[in-house]
Amino acid sequence: MKIIPSLRLFRLHRLSRRGLAFLHDVVIASLAYIIALYFRLGDGIVQVPVQQILAGTGLFTLTCAIVFWFGGLYRGIWAFASLRDLSQILKTTTVAVVAYTIVAFLVMRLDGVPRTLPFIIWFIVMAGLSGPRMLLRVMRERRLSALWEKSGGGRVNVLLIGAGDEADLFIRAVGSNPQAPFRIVGIVGENAKRVGRHVHGIPVMGTVEDLPHIVDLLRDKDRTPSRVVITRATTRMNAPMIAGLLDQCTALGLKLSRLPALTELSNDLQTKQTMRDQPIALEDLLGRPETILNRDAIGALVTGKRVLVTGAGGTIGSELVRQIAALNPSFLIMVDASEFNLYKIEMEIHEALPLQSKRAYIADVRDAARLSQIFRDEKPDLVFHAAAIKHVPIAEFNAREALLTNVIGTRLVADCAAKAGVAAMVMISTDKAVHPTNVMGATKRLAEMYIQALDLLSPSSRFVTVRFGNVLGSTGSVVPRFQEQIAKGDPVTVTHPDITRYFMTVREAVELVLQASALGVQPGDGRGKVMVLDMGQPVKIADLARQMIRLAGLKPDEDIKITYTGLRPGEKMYEELFAPSEELIPSTADGVRLAKSPTVELPQLQQTLANFATLLQAGMTETAAIARLEELVPEFKRG
Repeated sequence: MKIIPSLRLFRLHRLSRRGLAFLHDVVIASLAYIIALYFRLGDGIVQVPVQQILAGTGLFTLTCAIVFWFGGLYRGIWAFASLRDLSQILKTTTVAVVAYTIVAFLVMRLDGVPRTLPFIIWFIVMAGLSGPRMLLRVMRERRLSALWEKSGGGRVNVLLIGAGDEADLFIRAVGSNPQAPFRIVGIVGENAKRVGRHVHGIPVMGTVEDLPHIVDLLRDKDRTPSRVVITRATTRMNAPMIAGLLDQCTALGLKLSRLPALTELSNDLQTKQTMRDQPIALEDLLGRPETILNRDAIGALVTGKRVLVTGAGGTIGSELVRQIAALNPSFLIMVDASEFNLYKIEMEIHEALPLQSKRAYIADVRDAARLSQIFRDEKPDLVFHAAAIKHVPIAEFNAREALLTNVIGTRLVADCAAKAGVAAMVMISTDKAVHPTNVMGATKRLAEMYIQALDLLSPSSRFVTVRFGNVLGSTGSVVPRFQEQIAKGDPVTVTHPDITRYFMTVREAVELVLQASALGVQPGDGRGKVMVLDMGQPVKIADLARQMIRLAGLKPDEDIKITYTGLRPGEKMYEELFAPSEELIPSTADGVRLAKSPTVELPQLQQTLANFATLLQAGMTETAAIARLEELVPEFKRG
């Protein structure tokens, strides 16, 4: 029973504040009319009859009162006045002045009213309404900022890299938040064009090459920065520049971070308002340009289709599931041999897209009966085959298992897809299939050969192979291993000082897989060809290790040693995306190239693999299995 009086008191308090604001604006309106008349007539105002002045003032005040009250001016709070509030004041003032002019003409025919009076009134009312609001906001922000500093909250001195739109957004976000953790002390331009100019009062002090000198200048002014923030999207900056910045910041004892790209903020209002910085990630150092995706073609490939993904719980498979689910398939079928991995990705999709129709199957791609049952029950339109044994040393010492999964499993999935009449099946391959020196690469090349042969003879279904290199952070890759070693303070182990690899983020890899798939199913002379993703330039693993050590805030060869352990069995010094025997064909899709590889007749290969599968399942020895693999893949030369 005590709640009702409190509620009434709250409403009365709220009404009184709105009433005071309304009274203020009405008084401003009435004064504006008289002041405008004086500005227009000067001392001649004494010749205007008092009754005429009072009538004009009263009519203008009444008009403004009605327009102001119903114009939405009192929904906002003065202490938080923004450009949106100023825009609303502009609209409301304009409506009020126009309405008064029309009414005055109808009532008084504007007798004795100078024709320029409405324009003068408009400027005075705009200043009278917006000025106090903005003044109150400035006073509040200064007061809160002073209290924040006094309480010991403090701020971190920040130096920005880049003087573009992102810097503008960040400076405004920091300026509008009295409790922001940053104090922006300067801007470093990417080039000399904007040096000497200001962005919201913050000077552009020099270029990236001047960073040490800029830090010295700020130190002399007792404004030493402790953090450098890259404001531009890292995909729009070259890798050497970012690596150079990281080296300079390490030498100067500064932390390097970046802002999220504006595209990353499009669906995150809170992040967009606060513009928190993020640590520089390893993928930022790749400096890869953003690929232009044909999203219409990708959407047409997936939207409204029944899509099946094998290896759905793996690094590539799970990202495929995420991106496919976002494209609104009619039904999503996830297949994986690992119960835990399958559970994780199914729960993730359920939480992110609870309305997405889906089903998860625990199944091994080597189980023909299980696969046949899944394809028969689910009738997929599109199949992405990502299940594989991919770890080179493990595959090297488990050749029989690698063959059963990577070759026989791929054949079983492809045969089920062909029998089901799918629109397309896409197999994920690897650059290790080119001139393979290890079992894993050779098995993937043999799988490529089967998919190519099937694609050439399939009457309606398309069978597409997509080949690419290493994925940053994937299970079993060097990045997680390096992270563990750095976290423990152990030496980072690299097999050889000159060993190189191609790298791509999992998000970008899957985006390009979808792009390549959309290209592969289009009519044209693409049958039997391998889609190869543009991986950019190869990266030295030793350089990768040094960058990761720097990103952890440590110094390579001082805080963390790098040791070389020698090449592992089957490991190559460098990877290739194309073999000399492959003919390169231009592609119409950005980030995708075509390779025309030598092919084998499908009936012959089917019989060969059927016999091979029988021998493997009967317990064929590892040595015999590898010898047979060498016969089937002539370019396979064990390292």
